[in-house]
Amino acid sequence: MLSPRLHNLLDTRHMPYTTHVHERTVTAHDTAAATHVSRELFAKTVMIKVDGRLAMLVMPAAYRVDLTRLSRALGEAEVELAEESEFRDAFPDCELGAMPPFGHLYDMPVYVDSRLARQKEITFNAGTHIEAVTMPYKAFEKLAEPEMLWLAYVM
Repeated sequence: MLSPRLHNLLDTRHMPYTTHVHERTVTAHDTAAATHVSRELFAKTVMIKVDGRLAMLVMPAAYRVDLTRLSRALGEAEVELAEESEFRDAFPDCELGAMPPFGHLYDMPVYVDSRLARQKEITFNAGTHIEAVTMPYKAFEKLAEPEMLWLAYVM
């Protein structure tokens, strides 16, 4: 079942989306493969801290974050990867590591790698390790209202 917050958001805003039920996966690479979506189209959510505050970083699964570049893009902010223990309780309706990329649902900012904006649609975790959602990128952007940044490099 989709995260209740995500399900409510998509349905109340009448956004087009498709759900994919797949075998249990933990990594973005495995989830992309299980949903038959390229790693460039599968959007992984990476939890970071910006000046000590939790934030979501959304990028294609095919890439890795460059924290130095991200810091520069955010005005030389202190940026680091968040530990699971630091965000475990921030997503009460999600399995750990499967949170959907809608930070406003969890009172945190969202930064998106601008390469995702070039895609017609994106796929992302839906709050569990067995479900994903595909939707038009423009619909995602309208709902998430992310800050666009150039963030990642090829793995």
